[in-house]
Amino acid sequence: MDLEQIKAPIAAEMADFERKFRDSMQSHVPLLERITYYIVKRKGKQIRPMFVFLSAGICGGVTESTFRAASMIELLHTATLVHDDVVDDANERRGFFSVNALWKNKIAVLVGDYLLSKGLLLAVDNREHDILKIVSDSVREMSEGELLQIEKARRLDISEDVYFDIIRQKTATLIASCCAGGASSAGTSAENVALMKQIGEDVGIAFQIKDDLFDYKRSSAIGKPTGIDIKERKMTLPLIYTLANSEKKVKNRIINIIKNHNNDPAQVEEVLQIVRSGQGIAYAEEKMNAYRDKALKALEHFPETEFRKSFKQLVEFTVNRKK
Repeated sequence: MDLEQIKAPIAAEMADFERKFRDSMQSHVPLLERITYYIVKRKGKQIRPMFVFLSAGICGGVTESTFRAASMIELLHTATLVHDDVVDDANERRGFFSVNALWKNKIAVLVGDYLLSKGLLLAVDNREHDILKIVSDSVREMSEGELLQIEKARRLDISEDVYFDIIRQKTATLIASCCAGGASSAGTSAENVALMKQIGEDVGIAFQIKDDLFDYKRSSAIGKPTGIDIKERKMTLPLIYTLANSEKKVKNRIINIIKNHNNDPAQVEEVLQIVRSGQGIAYAEEKMNAYRDKALKALEHFPETEFRKSFKQLVEFTVNRKK
C-alpha cells in the first residue's frame, strides 16, 4: 500500500497543512524567503505530519491545534536537520543540496535558529503550552541522543542497551512527539496521550532499525550508499550483534577497519560481508518486528476507525519501505 492510500482519511487536512506550514515559515527578509521556499519545495514523504493527524483522528478528531502541533514539530525538526547538516558537514539532504552547501554554515545556523523561533512563537502565540512541552522535550532528547552517539562512537563500545537508548532519543522521540502532540491536540485524556506517545516511540525504534538495515542491503532504490554508517563509525544493531557473537580474531578485524580504515571501500565492504554472512541482519529484523507488533497491540486500546486503520498501515509502511 502506498502513502497516498494510507493518507486517504486525512487527505484534506494534509493539503491544508501544507499551506499553513508554508505560511508559518514566512519572513520579510528576502534571503530567508528564498531559503524557506527551497526547504518547503524539497519536503519528504511527510510521515511525521501524517502521524500527527492520524493520532488526532484516533483520539477524537482533528482541530486547529492539530495543525499547530504538526507545524511546530515540522519547524523544530527542520531546524535540527539544518543544524545537523552543518555539524556533519553534509552537502546533501534527500538528494538535494543542503542549506549549508548552498548558503554556507553561518547562514544555515541562523536559518535553523529562525525556524526554531517560529516554532516556539507559534506555540506561545496560540497558548499551546502542552504541545510545546511535548515538542521541546523531543528536541532536548534528540540533542542528548546525538551527543551520546558521538561520545560512544569515539570508543566503539556501544552495547545493545546503549544503542537502544541512542535511537530512542535520536529518532523515536520525534515520532513519539508526533503521536502525543496529535492526541493532545484532540483534547483526549492524559492517559491516552501517554499511550500514544509510547506507541510512537515503539514505531520510531522500528523505523530506525529499518534505516540501519539499509546500510547492508544492495539496492539502487535506497537513498544512501551502503556502508555509510561504517564510514561514519555509527554502531548499529546488525554490527553490534555481529561483534558480540564473533570470534576474537574477527571482532578485532572489524574494529580495526572501523577505527583505521573506514574510508577504504574494499575494507568497508569486508565488514558488510561479515555482517551479511552472520545472523546480525536477521536479529535486527526480529527486534524491528517486535517493536512494530508492540505498537500495533497497544493501538487496539482505541476504537476501530478509518484513522486507526490508516495508522496501522502507516506503521506497516515504516518497516516495509524500500528506502
